[in-house]
Amino acid sequence: MIASPRRAWLLTAACVTAVATTVTLAAPSGGVQRRGRQPSGRGRPAAPPPAPDRPALIRGEESLARAYDFILDARFDQVDAELHRACGPAPPEACEVLSATALWWRILIDPLNRSLDDEFSTSVDRAIRTTEDWTERAPDDAEAWFYLGGAYAARVQWRVLREERVAAARDGKRIKQALERAIDLSPGLEDAYFGIGLYQYYADVAPAAAKVLRFFLMLPGGDKTEGLAQMLRARNGGRLLQGEADYQLHLIYLWYERQPARALDLLRGLQQHYPGNPSFPALIADIQDAYLHDVTASLDSWRALLELAREQRVNLPALAETQARLGAARQLEVLQQTDHAIELLEGIVSRRSQAPYSALAQAYLRLGEAQDRLGSRAAAVTAYRNAAQAAPADDPYEVRDRAAELLRRAPNARTAEAYRLSLEGWRRLEDDDLPAAAAGLANSLGLNVQDPVANYRFGRVLEARRDDPGALAHFEIAIRNARSCPAPILAMAYLEAARLHERAGRRADAIATYRTVTTLFGAAEETRNAATRALARLTKP
Repeated sequence: MIASPRRAWLLTAACVTAVATTVTLAAPSGGVQRRGRQPSGRGRPAAPPPAPDRPALIRGEESLARAYDFILDARFDQVDAELHRACGPAPPEACEVLSATALWWRILIDPLNRSLDDEFSTSVDRAIRTTEDWTERAPDDAEAWFYLGGAYAARVQWRVLREERVAAARDGKRIKQALERAIDLSPGLEDAYFGIGLYQYYADVAPAAAKVLRFFLMLPGGDKTEGLAQMLRARNGGRLLQGEADYQLHLIYLWYERQPARALDLLRGLQQHYPGNPSFPALIADIQDAYLHDVTASLDSWRALLELAREQRVNLPALAETQARLGAARQLEVLQQTDHAIELLEGIVSRRSQAPYSALAQAYLRLGEAQDRLGSRAAAVTAYRNAAQAAPADDPYEVRDRAAELLRRAPNARTAEAYRLSLEGWRRLEDDDLPAAAAGLANSLGLNVQDPVANYRFGRVLEARRDDPGALAHFEIAIRNARSCPAPILAMAYLEAARLHERAGRRADAIATYRTVTTLFGAAEETRNAATRALARLTKP
């Protein structure tokens, strides 16, 4: 199975030089509701004036913040107009930095697409040049050094993405120097502490290879605890970068602090405040899958994004719809609902969807795998050939190699037929056609008697027929074959077995089985909640 585009970006960024990965300032990679502001639909929320005891340290802050919000909400068609209005009270160099930031965000939403790289490189180099000139003209202006750090920050993220590790590390050093100079000149410039904190954190937690690079480049060391404290200081007291802080902190909690639930909370805040950006719901779905192994939650998140895209309630709706279809199809395959996965993939193919990058090639390849799983070899072969033709020249997901391998190796026909019959029987059960469901699942088990999913499904048929002993026997077969059973289905097998024990008066067995459900990794939340309620009922004094 191919990784999603979003997950591929996350894994790439996690593996490159940690010292330079996310030492960012005015080049936000995400955002959350700024303190003291309330969301107001899709527009930017109103902000209170600066507190009297805390004078504004950034000229044109309110106008820049509005443009910043448009970037984070992926409203790129309105950013230029906002920056034009901002650059009056705000310095023109600040708008150069935010202009480069907008291009960076466009790249980040579809990170493997290089079509904007040249434009971004020109824009960010211009921002660096103009802010460097500013620091030379006004070496004692903290704001000049602040934006110089921001300009380099935009470029360092892009260099990390394109795996220009040494250049990224050098940029990280320049960011630290610029922001330290800004703080020396103006200690109350709270936003500047964030980039320094990120450097401190990553320089400390960097793997050995990155520390060797740091030594050769004469980069300063770091302190994880101090770095996190500085980031939280900027998050709580800064004016522009609370959103940036939440995005970068979600990566830290995810990769290094091992707190995926906290990372998800931050992303949900980003999604709430910037509902137009498709990146945040996509990241949520991927974390639910890759870190929590919660297939059903990830599927629900992808379906929610698909609905937003269809209703045009998210920006870049075509890209978001394709991304959601790929993500939901992947989870449906895990749940062995291949027919529904095929429907989603055929929607991509029929539209010839090209974004995100390599999406059409991935859709064809997954469509071929799905058809093979159902035993439709001729349709699978056609899909594999189409996948190879649709793959871009650089083929980042190695679609051509995978398609060639699958063309050479046909699946086991008996296994495919058993799978098809099991799925067909399940659909008949959903239609309340018990005789057809029983026939299909019995034939499936005749071909693959130990298949845990088919046994669970046949148990549900027998349960509907009030054959409790027969149903329990099949649920127990599914449980014995747990290693090859998708976690959500395994949890349902345990739950149904517990209900049958309870119905038969085997209270101790029911309690033990319900407790197992509540501890199963990857069980659906709904399943765990049902088991928790049953336990509360059975153990009530």
